[in-house]
Amino acid sequence: MLKVNDAKEMVLGIVQDDPLFVALQHTPLEESLYNDDYLADIDETNHYTIAEIAGWFDITDAMLRYYLKPFEQYIFDNATPNEHGNIRLDLPAILRLRMILLLKDEYRVKGIKLLLGIDDNGQLLRHQITATTMDSGDLSNKIDVLGNVLQQMIQTGLFQILPDEKHGTLQVNINQEFLAENIQRLSSDSALQFEEIQKETSELKQENENLQQQITELQENGVKEIVQKIRERHIENEIVSTLRTEALQQFSMNNQVSFFKRMFRSSQIEMEKEQFVLNYISTHLEERLEVALNAYYGK
Repeated sequence: MLKVNDAKEMVLGIVQDDPLFVALQHTPLEESLYNDDYLADIDETNHYTIAEIAGWFDITDAMLRYYLKPFEQYIFDNATPNEHGNIRLDLPAILRLRMILLLKDEYRVKGIKLLLGIDDNGQLLRHQITATTMDSGDLSNKIDVLGNVLQQMIQTGLFQILPDEKHGTLQVNINQEFLAENIQRLSSDSALQFEEIQKETSELKQENENLQQQITELQENGVKEIVQKIRERHIENEIVSTLRTEALQQFSMNNQVSFFKRMFRSSQIEMEKEQFVLNYISTHLEERLEVALNAYYGK
């Protein structure tokens, strides 16, 4: 029989890089992931039926299928989930399903899809982009790098990412107005913190230069379709960034959250703040994205 520490080590080895685990980590729900009774007896080489798993989690088969259906590609890692309706899950798939069940009350299906980057067709966006670049592993790696860099840049709120129609590229600019407004709110004892912001800005500017250089290389290699997908993804990321900024501003006005906590999302940010931001993005993202894409394509 597995001890608690052994079960935790086994689970972490599977989920530590999973986006849903990031949402669970450092919350009371995290311990539930390690303490389920089924972990003591599970065989990592076996596959288990829906009925068995539903019994472990004390829910009905129908309820388990309800939460499995929208996330099949994520749970089964882009593999065929079943044949003739006979679904069987291995341990990694069971853990992904368990994390969905732990987060369902707080995030709902729509919020979990947002965390995973799943579109309205149930497709993982990361998988879609990888599929378009299967002819070149190098291009696939570049797109992943670009996505990570963009995510870091957008989260600061210091940058605006806009398409440059004249040159057919993306232009990343510092949001001077946003920066100026917030600098004015700094107290006299925040000089050291401001130096850290300047250092971070300088590093991000360098990352921006590298990003634009890589985009140019992609265009020169004749991968227009890939560049178009990257642009659409950038537009969506910009909208998410704008919505997040709006949500943080509203939350800050209501709860007097300091400027630096809003900008850098320190580890002490309250769960209610993240929930407020997620709900705000979920409510407005689809409408804003439709308007932005129609404007970009001239519809």
